[in-house]
Amino acid sequence: MTDLQDAAETFVVAPKRPADRPEPRTGRARSVVKHLVLIAVGVVMLYPLLWMLSSSIKPNDLIFREPGLIPSELDVSNYTVGWDALLHPFSHYLINSAVIVMGSVLGNLISCALAAYAFARLNFKFRTLFFAIMLMSIMLPIHVVIVPQYILFSELGWINTFLPLIVPKFLATDAFFVFLMVQFFRGIPKELDEAARLDGAGHIRIFFRIMLPLSLPALATTAIFTFIWTWNDFFSQLIFLTNPDKYTVPVALRTFVDSTGASSWGSLFAMSIVSLIPVFLVFLFGQKYLVKGIATTGIK
Repeated sequence: MTDLQDAAETFVVAPKRPADRPEPRTGRARSVVKHLVLIAVGVVMLYPLLWMLSSSIKPNDLIFREPGLIPSELDVSNYTVGWDALLHPFSHYLINSAVIVMGSVLGNLISCALAAYAFARLNFKFRTLFFAIMLMSIMLPIHVVIVPQYILFSELGWINTFLPLIVPKFLATDAFFVFLMVQFFRGIPKELDEAARLDGAGHIRIFFRIMLPLSLPALATTAIFTFIWTWNDFFSQLIFLTNPDKYTVPVALRTFVDSTGASSWGSLFAMSIVSLIPVFLVFLFGQKYLVKGIATTGIK
């Protein structure tokens, strides 16, 4: 028995020595390197914003002469001068943008949710074909349809009004958000619909009492993206709004730049910082809903 025990002990695999395991210092070093790389990438991405913020408190003659982030001379008057530099106070253009943004958000939430419910829950003829056409419309750039839209809105007398920028949102023209909500609605169990029908509920009651309350992340994602895209939209607002009284923030910022070269850069950067505040606040407070909405829609 003693010989067998000695032989068995000979073939027992010896435990790894501490030297075979990765040293804790190596793991810490890798973590430090990763964090340094992330910080460097973050600084590179934020540098244009930081430079614009720094330039907004510099005198005009130092903005391009001293391109560094730390100004040698401060001039906060760019904010007061820029606020009243145009035909109207800058608050006028902020209100115009807010009206368009609120109308667009409301229109997309209503129309895209209704269209998504139809594609996700209703069985009607050519549903697959219409859904495919809707997805194909995502690939159409706005430059393809802007001329027909302008002719149509001109015939309706809507040029120089907010209607061309708001009314289409109530017709589910943003196919991306329809697709987003369709994916979310498909993830909701159909047993809830069947239970509601047994209680005598119709499609309207199922939509408002079951689907909408459960689809809050998708609705929040739609609202946040619509807000950011509409607030930053320049091309369509420039096309449909030619009256300075109707200018929005992006179009108003363009008027600070003079083609002759006598541009008020300090006021431009100052008002650009002001225009970024609403976008920053919306993204800051809606970030958790944005991440949750994208993560639960099945988009990979």
